[in-house]
Amino acid sequence: MAPWTAFPHSGDYRFDASRVKEQWNRLHAGDLEPLPQDRQVLTAWALFHGGEFEKAAEAGLQAGAAGTTVANKATCVYAHYLEPREKHRQRLFLQVADRAAEQAAAEPGNANAFYWQAYALGRYSQGISVAKALAQGVGGKVKSALESAIRLQPGHADAHVALGAFHAEVIDKVGTLIGNMTYGAKKETSLNLFERALSLHPQSAIAKIEYANALVILDGDKRMAEATQYYEQAAAMAALDATQRLDVEMALTELASG
Repeated sequence: MAPWTAFPHSGDYRFDASRVKEQWNRLHAGDLEPLPQDRQVLTAWALFHGGEFEKAAEAGLQAGAAGTTVANKATCVYAHYLEPREKHRQRLFLQVADRAAEQAAAEPGNANAFYWQAYALGRYSQGISVAKALAQGVGGKVKSALESAIRLQPGHADAHVALGAFHAEVIDKVGTLIGNMTYGAKKETSLNLFERALSLHPQSAIAKIEYANALVILDGDKRMAEATQYYEQAAAMAALDATQRLDVEMALTELASG
């Protein structure tokens, strides 16, 4: 299998296990992942935060069950932002969805097991088209997993973002009436979830980007100015690690294309 595409700013974010431990609360304000005690897992997280996504995924898997979350996060971030091959990207998302489902079954109190299952299935759905994924029943799995993540960890900002995006995308693809009747998707719920996410993690670039996307999906041109402000706020943020750098660059791309 071909090696993963390298993070384009290799060396800009240098982490070791000690620095990850020191910065943990700031780096994980969005997902509230518990600080691991296993040095091998901390090393995998150091690779992740530095943008060595392939090495981070490998190190996480080698660490056993304790490393599953870092392996899943590294794989999803890489697949979403950096993998150029569509079939390979989809395969990576399905691998994570399967691993996370197994993790959730083994650790039913682990919010991030449910979150990464939902995230991977959600991104996979975008790849095959949201409408097709809904027809296959994937939407219900995404919604249920995200609701489980929030139930287990009410302060999980990233899960609020993802669930807000789910409601917006369902309405966009099947309409307000069918979206509500079939999937329980509501515009008000979507917007409230994003507001909650930003109250939990005000410095989240991805929350601002996804909220901006949802405003455009749900309200079109009349909220475009507000959406642009969120893109601008995200683009102006100082990234703490490689993933946040990719988020900031996504915001810059949105502004350039708008």
